[in-house]
Amino acid sequence: MDIWDRIVDGVITYGGQLLGAVVTLIVGYILAKISRRVILRLLKRRETPPAITSFVSRMSFIAIIIFAVIASLAKFGVQTTSFVAVLGAASFAIGFALQGSLSNFAAGVLILLLRPFKVGDFIEIAGVTGSVRDIQLFTTVLATPDNVKVLVPNGKILGDTIRNYGGYETRRLDVHIGIGYSVSIEKALSVAYEVLGADDRILTEPAPQVLVTDLADSSVNLVLRAWVNRANYGTVLSDLKRCIKEAFDENSIEIPFPQMVIHTADND
Repeated sequence: MDIWDRIVDGVITYGGQLLGAVVTLIVGYILAKISRRVILRLLKRRETPPAITSFVSRMSFIAIIIFAVIASLAKFGVQTTSFVAVLGAASFAIGFALQGSLSNFAAGVLILLLRPFKVGDFIEIAGVTGSVRDIQLFTTVLATPDNVKVLVPNGKILGDTIRNYGGYETRRLDVHIGIGYSVSIEKALSVAYEVLGADDRILTEPAPQVLVTDLADSSVNLVLRAWVNRANYGTVLSDLKRCIKEAFDENSIEIPFPQMVIHTADND
């Protein structure tokens, strides 16, 4: 009977505490799931990037579960103050050890929120040029023009200049070319404008320009400036260089190259 009496006394003494702890865990779990769903809906309505949405919802779920566990331990008389202090100290130590990774994480969150570039843009960041394949919380994945996969830490991206070649719908291209001093500048300008006008991919607004930029040592330097849609930039630039060279050749417009004239002294 002594054993049964002890069991009954234990149930009476700790049964309420155990029941309270179980109820606390169940309620905490339910609240954690509700919180995660609410956060997911709110962030999706605001068109928050999926990576941030997923991370924030998971962190809220874990935070509520931890709080529920601590509350349930308190039902048994456990000193949760010291437990929280140890947890805080451990979090600080882990954060200090991973400060580089946390810096990349914070930068990744800002990149996803501020959106200085998006997947598919052709950019130059931290000395690397390529197309954006993926934006992760710690790194940004680029594919270089020769299709090399490069992972750039997000911390370096925000600490450096970002050149986004896909940021606007239109771009200006410049073609530099020189003509001989014996060539009529007016004739060269006229031929250059004809070449620009013959390409229907070149936008009429802003209007294309041909300008004299420099009177160099061996040439009069010109620049052809034209605005094109972003998608046509590379092909128009290449075609325009070829066409201006062919047009100058057909009109006998000399494109000089650097020359050196050497005078020798006559020895009597």
